Amino acid sequence: AGYSSVAQAGIVKDLGLSVAQYSMFGSIMTFGGMIGALFSGKVADLVGRKGAMWFGQIFCIAGWLAIALATDTIWLNVGRLSTGFAVGLFSYVLMQSCGISLFYVIGNFVHWRHLALIGLIPCVLQVVSLFFIPESPRLLGKWGRDKECRASLQLLRGDEADVSEEADTIKETMVLFDEGPKSRVFDLFQRRYAPSLVIGVGLMLLQQLSGSSGIMFYVGSVFDKGGFPSSIGTMILAVIMIPKALLGLILVEKMGRRPLLMASTSGMCFSSLLLAFSFSFRSHGMLDELTPIFTCIGVVGFISAFAVGMGGLPWIIMSEIFPMNVKVSAGTLVTLANWSFSWIVAFAYNFMIEWNASGTFLIFFSICGAGVVFIYAMVPETKGRTLEEIQASLTDFLQ
Repeated sequence: AGYSSVAQAGIVKDLGLSVAQYSMFGSIMTFGGMIGALFSGKVADLVGRKGAMWFGQIFCIAGWLAIALATDTIWLNVGRLSTGFAVGLFSYVLMQSCGISLFYVIGNFVHWRHLALIGLIPCVLQVVSLFFIPESPRLLGKWGRDKECRASLQLLRGDEADVSEEADTIKETMVLFDEGPKSRVFDLFQRRYAPSLVIGVGLMLLQQLSGSSGIMFYVGSVFDKGGFPSSIGTMILAVIMIPKALLGLILVEKMGRRPLLMASTSGMCFSSLLLAFSFSFRSHGMLDELTPIFTCIGVVGFISAFAVGMGGLPWIIMSEIFPMNVKVSAGTLVTLANWSFSWIVAFAYNFMIEWNASGTFLIFFSICGAGVVFIYAMVPETKGRTLEEIQASLTDFLQ
């Protein structure tokens, strides 16, 4: 995800890409993620969770090789699309922070082709490690493979554990699930699901239209635009990337979903305003000595605030507000909305910065401000509450 930021200068110089061509390269990953997310559930049901991850790593490896060996925009885009498809199949918030941090550091010292080859390493490691990871017991139970289900549970619980009761419970649950009604996407558009749908899609819209994808994918160009050395800026981000992700995991249980989400969005709002002032001062030749510092504080503040709350909490809340009978369909629709908005921002971002950097961040400031109001008015607190209690609170919007 962070590759397009640190590799931008080298790729543009070596291959002579225009702003439009590099914007397509940077953003097409999200388009691939959109496709991968749509098929992730079906792929996992057909070939298993491990099979889906192996399948995804094939696209990861092929994508990085295509980028490393690319001589034109076609192979660059094919490679980026392929890695995006793999990310759409599986995504890990904490490990994603680790990967972005790593690339932000080594991207300052390594040629972009070599950097793409380094991206192969975690893919190969996961391919090897998957041989030692058991398949999901619930999926094996769903497939009717009771013996393998018990063996997988035994491996997960330990040799001394009695897994008979848990295995029988899984079998009964899967039977009830198969006999129950199957949800479809169109079922979501019933009046009783309207509040959950508005909250789920609304949070994903705010998460992406706040400018997060653009800043994350092209953070080096933001630093350069503000007169702050991009190599130093990305190093600062690399140092704080993992601690802030861990901080978010701790705070979400201390503060609750809703307060942390509001605090995160408020921080993004303030940081966007600071960046807007910073670029405005620079365009008018004012406060030249302070503008780079404002830029650094604004970028670091925005990404930190995003990671602590808005980066992961919409996914948690989405999983908690939809009833079980529509959870799969809701997950598909909400994920598609997220990747769609992400592609729009990632593609348009470079054009917006070229048009007016200050105006761009004023737009992001306005969206974040609207996000704070939306969260306050619509999003319920879900921490420590059962699904029934959450659904009861949401029905108040329908009264």
